[in-house]
Amino acid sequence: MTIWEAIAIFAAGIGAGTINTVVGSGTLITFPVLLAFGVPPVTANVSNTLGLVPGSISGAIGYRRELAGQRSRILRFGLVALLGGLAGAILLLALPSKAFDAIVPALIAVALVLVIVQPKLAAALRARRERNGTTPHPDGGLALPAGLLVASAYGGYFGAAQGVLYLSLMGLLLSEDLQRLNALKNVLAAIVNGVAAVFFLFVAHFDWAAVGLIAVGSALGGQVGAKVGRRLPPTALRAIIVIVGLLAIAQLVLK
Repeated sequence: MTIWEAIAIFAAGIGAGTINTVVGSGTLITFPVLLAFGVPPVTANVSNTLGLVPGSISGAIGYRRELAGQRSRILRFGLVALLGGLAGAILLLALPSKAFDAIVPALIAVALVLVIVQPKLAAALRARRERNGTTPHPDGGLALPAGLLVASAYGGYFGAAQGVLYLSLMGLLLSEDLQRLNALKNVLAAIVNGVAAVFFLFVAHFDWAAVGLIAVGSALGGQVGAKVGRRLPPTALRAIIVIVGLLAIAQLVLK
């Protein structure tokens, strides 16, 4: 690895840590950089996953104020994320790389539609509940854990736009401020990346230089992302989510 390659990977780590904390999809920055420098795809994927763990933790710490009062959700959804992330990591080594090529862009597209229509849809659901005299489930009922399990499995497998999936699901099924949901998203992403990385340690080959550079860069980026993300109004945050999601779809379809 040359000094310029090291600088590029470190910079990609900062960018990935920042965008992961604000929205998600940091993998779309670091993964192509590793491939461009000749790292084999599976090695690049697992090295990227391990390298982004410090960034996820850093982002969650940066959003700790918004996590207040969400302990029960963290415990409940964290277990779902752990199981899903482990399943996705196993699938990465068991399935051919083209297994998700067709479904992932469509999955992200559906998530983006949910992000866009979520305010109106949530208002319609509230009005319906008021008419029927019912109250929403505080943690999204059974639908939310089921959706988070699928999103976490995808995250353990690859992870691009995982945050978009999380935010769309939680935004639709939880009556909560978007910034608090973003904080919860960062914790779930940290769990998924962490459990996948631990699994990969025993069965996969890493490029340790890349892991170290991405780890330090993403940890710095996580703090930057927390400062930037919490200052964004809901409309701006939704716009960024949609833009990042569209870029993710484009990259996945055109790769």
